[in-house]
Amino acid sequence: MTGPRYTKLTNSLPATVPFVGPEAQERAMGRPFLARLGANENVFGPSPRAVEAIQSAAANLWMYGDAESHDLRDALATVHGIGPENIVVGEGIDGLLGYLVRMLVVPGDAVVTSDGAYPTFNYHVAGFGGVLHKVPYTDDCEDPEALFAKAAELGAKIVYLANPDNPMGSWHSGRDIVRAMDNLPDDTLLILDEAYVEFAPEGTAVELDIDDPRLIRMRTFSKAYGLAGARVGYAMGAADLITSFNKIRNHFGMNRSAQIGALAALNDPNWLAQTCANVAAARAEIARIAAQNGLVALPSATNFVAVDCGLDGAFAKAVLDGLVARGVFVRMPFVAPQNRCIRVSAGRPEDLKLFAEALPEALSEARSQPA
Repeated sequence: MTGPRYTKLTNSLPATVPFVGPEAQERAMGRPFLARLGANENVFGPSPRAVEAIQSAAANLWMYGDAESHDLRDALATVHGIGPENIVVGEGIDGLLGYLVRMLVVPGDAVVTSDGAYPTFNYHVAGFGGVLHKVPYTDDCEDPEALFAKAAELGAKIVYLANPDNPMGSWHSGRDIVRAMDNLPDDTLLILDEAYVEFAPEGTAVELDIDDPRLIRMRTFSKAYGLAGARVGYAMGAADLITSFNKIRNHFGMNRSAQIGALAALNDPNWLAQTCANVAAARAEIARIAAQNGLVALPSATNFVAVDCGLDGAFAKAVLDGLVARGVFVRMPFVAPQNRCIRVSAGRPEDLKLFAEALPEALSEARSQPA
């Protein structure tokens, strides 16, 4: 009995996930978090219209979801002023990243990203044998010009850029990204992850001909629309590229109720506007709490704030551990020097009150630890 004959690549990979979920931490602690401020979830919740639509759809879950996500794609096409053939719907941006990497990357292919950027993308690249090349952040921001220069140097198949960025919350204007793309090789595909763009200032989104073959833009219903648990994302790009997803995607990966809920959420712009206002107020409150404790909140165009703890990664980790021990779930960047920060998601007033109460104690405890 020898078991399955795994591929050499599979045997070389660690059996890990990109993030340790809050549920896993709660199981380890034996108690729930009091404030869930670490996963950049939208704690203000989805549109009541979306909730009602999902509840109404429950009796029909004996049917598979529409394999083409026709109604949702058609509505998204109207919102963005493009054709349905320019849109693919998938299981969140994470699922779409996996499909795209599968579509383009074979073992040994060069792929470029920022050092410390979204690790799930790296996870997919490693899973298909791609070789990741990382460019450091510049002044706590991803650096499009450096990313594109590295892609040109290596002949990379893909370059990944999030705008706004996770984990720092920084952003570039769409115009600056388009300008930097002048130095992107014609045969390199830019994945522009716009998961947080609804929270960002006007002009952050890239405006470029949808048929430009150098670019694919990814959006999600997980953040501003409050449907993280439904797993609905979409990508916009040239028709030939979007059609290629149909060669390798899971055609029944989108569940029926998620499609229906996302469509209802899309059709409630007033709820979206209220959510964005709630997030802006929460960011201001996080900045106030940080300043009250002698810390600096970095400018953010997302639904979270990176709070500079003022020293190094070890100190920030001690602060994070102190918050977690007090029932407040937060996360932090993985790579220096950005790991001097903790990352706090936008919360309701009651969530941020708990954060405000726990932070001074966590800081005091961290400062008392031996260097």
